[in-house]
Amino acid sequence: MTVHVIRKYSNRRLYDPEQSQHVTLDQVRELIVSGEKVRVEDAKTGEDITRSILLQIIVEREESGQPLLTADVLEQLIRFYGGALQELFGDYLGRSVSAFTEQQETFQEQVRQMIDDNPMADLAKRNLELWDQLHQMLGKAWSGAAHKKKPTDEDG
Repeated sequence: MTVHVIRKYSNRRLYDPEQSQHVTLDQVRELIVSGEKVRVEDAKTGEDITRSILLQIIVEREESGQPLLTADVLEQLIRFYGGALQELFGDYLGRSVSAFTEQQETFQEQVRQMIDDNPMADLAKRNLELWDQLHQMLGKAWSGAAHKKKPTDEDG
């Protein structure tokens, strides 16, 4: 997998040399969500500052909408920093998230396969197509009837 490089300039702006344009944190997040591997470099030094940018994205997402990390979870994470189990916990957390992601992908694939293998799925698709056709025909008929009979002064 290729790595999508983003450069951060001293003015705090992010630049995507691949697209030759400045990008926002949300656009970097969209790259990640779409499955791209991202590396953010300091434009002057070439230093890898990816973690810092990823943490900014997480903070931004946590502050808007429904947070993923509760205050209790954050407190527990803070307690691990500097402790004897910090490295072990980091490895455990990484493996847990990877396992969860793999399980989700497996489950989604199983559901897709179940739908594809189900003979009723074809029948349901065909019924939906027929329903859509009927709906379109009725819509045309109703709109045509409404245009044919317009109220006049004699009707009222």
